[in-house]
Amino acid sequence: MTAIRTSLPPAQIVPADRLSTVLDAAISLLRGRRIAVVTGAGISTDSGIPDYRGEGAPPRTPMVFDTFRSSEDARRRYWAGSHLGWRRFTSVHPNDGHRALALMEEAGIITGIATQNVDDLHERAGSRRVTHVHGQMHTVTCLQCGTTFDRERIAADIEALNPWIVVPEQVRLQPDGDVEIDASQDFHVPPCPVCGGILKPDVVFFGEVVPTDVFAAARDIVADGDAVLVAGSSLVVNSGTRLLEVARRKGVPIVIINRGPTRWDARAAVRVEGGTSELLTELADALVAPF
Repeated sequence: MTAIRTSLPPAQIVPADRLSTVLDAAISLLRGRRIAVVTGAGISTDSGIPDYRGEGAPPRTPMVFDTFRSSEDARRRYWAGSHLGWRRFTSVHPNDGHRALALMEEAGIITGIATQNVDDLHERAGSRRVTHVHGQMHTVTCLQCGTTFDRERIAADIEALNPWIVVPEQVRLQPDGDVEIDASQDFHVPPCPVCGGILKPDVVFFGEVVPTDVFAAARDIVADGDAVLVAGSSLVVNSGTRLLEVARRKGVPIVIINRGPTRWDARAAVRVEGGTSELLTELADALVAPF
């Protein structure tokens, strides 16, 4: 059952028989406004990519940037799991939530999407103005010479060096595209094809900061909006809260759709507890006029 919480009157869980009334209020709040969208891992769970903090989320030890840079063993472990995870990433598909946002962009009612996800499901659903705040899995950059490569090229090098590596039928993805693997000591990491330096996927590791130009692009998306729609994020990570501070300072309303509590629940004009696929579809159906 989906429940919707609104801060007008003070935040409360809305009984099932009042859900349509509160959803109508959310639609009325968003109708006629230019909507900036912030998404997190929760929007991709229906595509088979797990959330970081939702129910059933697997325990994980994220890679720290200084460890990756300084330890060859750490790079072997990371790249072995990351390669299998990325290969598995390529087999997942956008869901109704991604498609609903793409439809809203096509209709000209959203300013763009600032996503905390490293998958490319927004783009594959048809969204065009997407900023990846935490990077993306589909490019790789050398830490020494700065050359950027398509991930497919590096994947081909990995498989040439490690012909034994295959994608198991049961690979449990993590939201950053990594998986756990035991054979990392037998794994050979390819060097940069240009200078022989250390290659790193273009995702933001723990201990790194979001690049200034990337955050500026995400901030511009939010600043262009007359309202902000948060979909599938608990807003625990600092980058998400910094973006919402932009909206708060402008005084624009914030609508949050998420399974589970978020750090900004008390500040939301409308708080929706539920899945993004069905609720974003309902919003798009109501807000997008037939073409």
